[in-house]
Amino acid sequence: MGVVDFRETRRSRYADGQSFGDWGPFEQIDGVLTFAVDPSAKANQTIIDLELAPKASDGRVRFEADFSLIKPVDSMPAPRRLLVELPNRGRRRAVDTFNRTGAPASGSPPPGDGFLFTHGFSVASIGWQWDIYRDDVLMGLEAPQADISGEPDPGRTVVEIRPNHHHRTHLLADRVHRPLRVADDDSEPALYVRDYEDGLDTEIPRNLWRFARESTEGIVPSVEHIYLEPGFEPGRIYQAVYATRDAPVAGTGLLALRDVASFLRYGPGSFLAGVDGFDHVLGYGVSQTGRMLRHFMYLGLNVDEDGRKVFDGLLPHVAGARRGAFNHRFAQPSNQSYPNFGQLFPFADEALGDPLTDRHDGLLSRLEPSVRPKIIYTNTSAEYWRGDCSLMHTDTQGTFDLKGHVDARIYHFAGTQHGGGTLDPDDATEDAMGRYRFNVVDYSPLLRAALMNLLAWVENGVEPPPSCHPRIEDGTAVRREEVLEVFKRIPGQATPDATRLWVIRTIDLGPRAAEGIGVYPTVESTTYPCLVPSADEDGNERCGIRLPEITQPVATHTGWNLRATEIGAPEQQLSMRGFTRWFPVSREARESTGDPRRAIGERYVDAAAYEHAVRRDTLRLVEQRYVQAEDLEWVVRNACARYAHALERSAREEDDRSLSDVESTN
Repeated sequence: MGVVDFRETRRSRYADGQSFGDWGPFEQIDGVLTFAVDPSAKANQTIIDLELAPKASDGRVRFEADFSLIKPVDSMPAPRRLLVELPNRGRRRAVDTFNRTGAPASGSPPPGDGFLFTHGFSVASIGWQWDIYRDDVLMGLEAPQADISGEPDPGRTVVEIRPNHHHRTHLLADRVHRPLRVADDDSEPALYVRDYEDGLDTEIPRNLWRFARESTEGIVPSVEHIYLEPGFEPGRIYQAVYATRDAPVAGTGLLALRDVASFLRYGPGSFLAGVDGFDHVLGYGVSQTGRMLRHFMYLGLNVDEDGRKVFDGLLPHVAGARRGAFNHRFAQPSNQSYPNFGQLFPFADEALGDPLTDRHDGLLSRLEPSVRPKIIYTNTSAEYWRGDCSLMHTDTQGTFDLKGHVDARIYHFAGTQHGGGTLDPDDATEDAMGRYRFNVVDYSPLLRAALMNLLAWVENGVEPPPSCHPRIEDGTAVRREEVLEVFKRIPGQATPDATRLWVIRTIDLGPRAAEGIGVYPTVESTTYPCLVPSADEDGNERCGIRLPEITQPVATHTGWNLRATEIGAPEQQLSMRGFTRWFPVSREARESTGDPRRAIGERYVDAAAYEHAVRRDTLRLVEQRYVQAEDLEWVVRNACARYAHALERSAREEDDRSLSDVESTN
């Protein structure tokens, strides 16, 4: 049945009635969808605790989610293409990303350069995350609560705390989300701390902490906060393990994604006036929601309760090889690093054996060919450096390359960080400062081309360009320590402590893990191999799809960075961020510091020569279909802007913060 009701809250002309290409003006429809799903249906059997949720008289479980659709006003001439996005932590970003708006998340994204709309896409956004504080900007889902009162041991939850500044009170949630409240009868809660990502857990004495918060009246009890008397120390990692009174069925977010796509694809009927259905439906998720798309496929959810195929194609972006906290008891979907259900084997599409767990499985094993979507995975260097991405395309022991699934492509955007770079990067994200200024490479042309190649694949059967990523067979997939040796030759360059590099391990979640009920702290054991793209003598990557900033470099661009001293643990990696370090401007400047990287003046005669080389390399990317012809001039301008910036900045070498931090820790 899927969607059973729609409550419209707003319908308006999008972008003040601006016309886009051949499709005319667009409109935006906002509201709340009500879903009804059958817990006994075959299509829903992989959703944890769905059978424990309250049922209506028809035996179905109901829940509601925020919904938004931007579509042509006149649907008759439009190509009936739909892009369904999963808002990242409640924020709709697809239009901003593909249309390059540069705007913050909002309830109605500006049109930017109109890329999606001039190509005939309608864009739907669906709230899926139960712990979002819903408002005009943030989209969420009101999940049903499982009745676990009859279970003698319903399990416990874990909340990870990663402070970047010293404080004593912390919300029991990942980021500023709705917490899982502490149960009244919890007699054995525990708080652990480790010094780095893969360090040992140490239990903090119970007399040093409590479930409470600071207030004007002093320290008061709270079922939503934890208070640590000595304070949470920047750079350390804490885990609070406790019993909770809440049990949201988090997996209904996955069903909301499936059923909204089915609802729109096969025709919403009287629920949504002016929408007749769509011929081709693509799904897009970034980072957290890219991992959710991987989880969606692994659970075999690309088929609705009526047995119909839902998505034609999926574009999981910067998801790496992990899944996430989307379908277990007490799941908190924003968790991304704590070893949990999302870090379990399998990692690759094709079914293969894992000697470390004695399992044989694949990400797409539950999807029959008739309902399997076409998939294009796109990743940056950051997903490789966090320890898991190479497992998408190698065996689990890192000894050979996988052939690759016939219905998938894997693209690595060389020399890039998790989020696209700009020439004026932010100093911090969520209080996380980097040792070096962040990576400046803008990969948006590669992502736009990936989307259009996916569209051509599902609409017309046009095969996308071949997968392009590090490989063992040609020596471009290597151990991180090998790459760091290159960086140690650069003057003033700090590198991560090799013993504290991020890894992914086999994990034991306890005897009821198959039921989605974990035991915490997680027991970790054997380490999976981590391979990253190899680097040339400049520190730039030798493989993947390489933009002109990499093939005609004026700087070293990475997918890893270090934590700044201000936020603690400066020997460790900073999550998701890379850096850019400009080359010396002249041979004299290079020789004065002993920099092994050739100077800009030694590489390029002048700006005209540089532009000529960049244009040649960009034309090659267009011929290979890794860049759209319409983005050629954008790519050339971007690279030339960085060339000009490098000439201006190189003489000053980075910035004061970078230099002082390096000098104080080396």
